[in-house]
Amino acid sequence: MRTSLALLIAIVVLPSIASSVRAEGESLPKATIDGTGPGWQELTLDDFVMVNGDPDTWSTKDGVIHCTGKPVGVTRSKEKVTNFELVAQWRHLKSAGNSGIFVWASDEALADLKPGSLPPGGIEVQVLDLGYKTEFEKNGRKADWFTTHGDVFPVGKSTMKPFPPTSPNGQRSFPRKELTKGVGEWNHYYVRAINGEIRLWVNGEEVSGGADCQPATGYLCLESEGSPVEFKNLRIRKLP
Repeated sequence: MRTSLALLIAIVVLPSIASSVRAEGESLPKATIDGTGPGWQELTLDDFVMVNGDPDTWSTKDGVIHCTGKPVGVTRSKEKVTNFELVAQWRHLKSAGNSGIFVWASDEALADLKPGSLPPGGIEVQVLDLGYKTEFEKNGRKADWFTTHGDVFPVGKSTMKPFPPTSPNGQRSFPRKELTKGVGEWNHYYVRAINGEIRLWVNGEEVSGGADCQPATGYLCLESEGSPVEFKNLRIRKLP
């Protein structure tokens, strides 16, 4: 009887201990959200309005949104959003490519925006190729104020309290883990923005974000910044 009881305890307790060890090792929350299910809606290029690009800057084919990167500028969502979840896949087509997803860009930030300019407002979720750092440092410059793995930061007059770790000037939320894939490979972003707080998951793990964002409502913008980039499987779920 004692032997059987000891065996039963081992069977029940040991898996619990193993589970606890695994939990301690998983330091970052993971998300495999693909944007399907109740409340999710697909976003296509038809759901966006050109702000300051050329007629051929943005195009779509077979469900993939293509951006030439020229001129620098944005296309914005037709509707403003406040609380929401967003999923998007993106890839750069050239090394050192630069782009981004603007969240909560205001009418003021987008008004009379000239070609070659980005909105002076909103919260930017960085979309940067790994080769950008290498290119940046070729002339002896130090790439210590940005990363290529999912920085989140306020632009222009917008403000945000970034989650640590932060950039040296304290303005950017740096990713806690480097998960971005290189040029030509698809990356998955999951963005959750609720009550002025924004969080970013890169390829399944939460890495960066911030709180107390101002403004905390506005347009979503896809960014054109000098290099060809593609987006697909853009989906949004608006929240109360």
